[in-house]
Amino acid sequence: MTSHSHSADSAHTPQQTLTDEFPTWGRPSTSSPLAGTVALVTGASSGIGEGTALALAALGARVSVVARRADRLDALVEKIAGAGGHALAVGADLTDEEQAHAVVARTVETYGRLDTVVANAGVMILGPITGADTTDWRRMIELNTLGLMYTAHAASPHLLEAAANGPRNVADLVLVSSTAGRMVRGGGGVYNASKYAVNAFGEAFRKEVTQRHLRVSLVEPGAVETELPLQNRPEVQERMYERYSTMECLRPEDVADTIGFIVTRPRHVAVNEVLVRPTEQQE
Repeated sequence: MTSHSHSADSAHTPQQTLTDEFPTWGRPSTSSPLAGTVALVTGASSGIGEGTALALAALGARVSVVARRADRLDALVEKIAGAGGHALAVGADLTDEEQAHAVVARTVETYGRLDTVVANAGVMILGPITGADTTDWRRMIELNTLGLMYTAHAASPHLLEAAANGPRNVADLVLVSSTAGRMVRGGGGVYNASKYAVNAFGEAFRKEVTQRHLRVSLVEPGAVETELPLQNRPEVQERMYERYSTMECLRPEDVADTIGFIVTRPRHVAVNEVLVRPTEQQE
């Protein structure tokens, strides 16, 4: 794990790359909704995670951004700082339980607390079950499911403390799942399984902690313009392109806006589950 102070169903054309430009979220102030709080966002080196980190920083939170590609986090931290926010970059592999706990410990050591966690890190490797390379299965289960669970486990004592004694007397754990966690499509069985597990874990955990004002929320995006499809074989990317090329997909900032809405609700309001698709997406 390295540190520097400074998930979803996805689609795009094989030639398309994710832009580095996100909306101007505004400059945080002492009156911002999340002022005085600390957030941790995993999978923050691109896409939904990057957009969410920018959104939470603009809402006033100090943000710990986590990813395996630590070099990309430095640019994100600079962007947040340039907009008047505060951020900490922590490079880590969340499939390692010790690193997941170390990320949380580093965040609390730096900022003194933890109020919001967005568990977004994930991979999507599609293909048939028959004849599959099971290494790909392990990658998805270890990150999409176990990595998310390790993050939640490590963060939960701090989130419960924030809910009991924090500036807002409520805390949030947002689990980024996918439409793949609600509907099975052929050719993605293990990805589906990893996301169905996230949904079950999130609902079970919600029931354990909701009366202590730790809100657990599932966000299930449909097709989003991110880098996830590039992890797939060329023929899979081509099929995805054929399916989504005529559709106006979600952008990462659309999902970030959704997460920002969830974590800024009043203490008595819990948004437990949000399914957000492009308007044109049928499934």
